[in-house]
Amino acid sequence: MATNRTFTMIKPDAVENGHIGAILEKIAASGFRIVAMKLTQMTTGDAKTFYGVHKERPFFGELVEYMTSGPIVAAILEKDNAVEDFRTLIGATNPEDAAEGTIRKLYAKSIGENAIHGSDSDENAAIEGAFHFSGREMF
Repeated sequence: MATNRTFTMIKPDAVENGHIGAILEKIAASGFRIVAMKLTQMTTGDAKTFYGVHKERPFFGELVEYMTSGPIVAAILEKDNAVEDFRTLIGATNPEDAAEGTIRKLYAKSIGENAIHGSDSDENAAIEGAFHFSGREMF
C-alpha cells in the first residue's frame, strides 16, 4: 500500500549553487506539502550510515565525501502517491537522461552531483525520514 509521505534531501551542490528556493517552489507547485524541513550538514558517520547500502560500491568514498562537503536541506513531503510522484518529479539519476522540466534536468551537474535525493520506496522513505527527523512520528 502506498503511503502519502516521502523523504527528500536537496544535496550540497544544489545548496551551494543557490537552488534551494527554486527547488522548493517546484516541489510545492507539484502539489507536495512540506511537513518537516531543516538545513543541516551530514557528518562523515551520518553519511556512511545513511548510504550504508552502497558501502561495497566503488563510489562509496566519493559519495560520503560529497554528501559531507556542505549543507543539505532534508524534508518530509506529503501528497497522494508521494514516493512515485516525487521520483517522477526529480527525474533520472543522470541529468542527461532526465525528462525536461524535472529537478535533475534543471539543476543537476552530473550523475554524482545530481542536486536532490528522493526515497525509492515507502519503506525507505520511512527509514530515511526517521534518520533525519528522529523522535518524530512522520510516517
